[in-house]
Amino acid sequence: MRVDFALILVLLSVLTGLIWLLDHLFFAKPRRQRAAIAMADNAPAEPVIVEYARSFFPVIFAVLLIRSFLGEPFRIPSSSMMPTLLIGDFILVNKFTYGLRLPVLNTKFIALGEPKRGDVVVFRPPHHPDQDWIKRVIGLPGDRIGYHNKQITVNGEPVPMQPVGIYIGVGQGRDHTGAKMLRETLADHEHLLLHRDQRSRGDGEFEVPPGHYFVMGDNRDNSEDGRFWGFVPEDHLVGRAFAIWMNWDNQAGGVDFSRLGTVIK
Repeated sequence: MRVDFALILVLLSVLTGLIWLLDHLFFAKPRRQRAAIAMADNAPAEPVIVEYARSFFPVIFAVLLIRSFLGEPFRIPSSSMMPTLLIGDFILVNKFTYGLRLPVLNTKFIALGEPKRGDVVVFRPPHHPDQDWIKRVIGLPGDRIGYHNKQITVNGEPVPMQPVGIYIGVGQGRDHTGAKMLRETLADHEHLLLHRDQRSRGDGEFEVPPGHYFVMGDNRDNSEDGRFWGFVPEDHLVGRAFAIWMNWDNQAGGVDFSRLGTVIK
């Protein structure tokens, strides 16, 4: 079951802000006046609930703004984006690259840009709208994407691939040792991917509808992506992944400091 942190933050912001505002408008001044009449040396203490609301509202509201409009952390739970992202990577996602959206409602109110071919994006898949997934944008609206025998074509043009070597996995990705590692070039965007010595999966032709995107994982033979369930609607996009801020894999000895600060390409 997914916990909707955005909804929780909105509700807490409203609750703490409302308590603080109502006290300021209706109760704080009479409280001070009663203290003056009684010739008290000090104004009476605020009620505990008001004190907590006044203290926590700025913090909660700031977290809501940052999480909704600037950036949000996610953890990589699967191997579908290897070798770019490993199991246990903690990533940062830019929430404003593709426009600002209202929290909870997810309605875009300021358009700032559109996904580019090759972007690594976090999104809510249409068949699991309560989950956050991460894949690479392969097809833009109106594109015709082909995938046959592990070769991508975009509008009839093959996407260049160059062998790099054999992949050596670590930790929870150890099972992928021996896969072929290749460098793929999407437009002017280069990234690494993995192919296994097995039959190509998800072959077919895919016509990307308007307002949708076609995504695939970099671990091509171990990714449940657009080849199997279709396209990502524009309003299901969460943001663009841009950096790794932590990696924790207990099967690889804990923290991998070499991945900290890695820019996601």
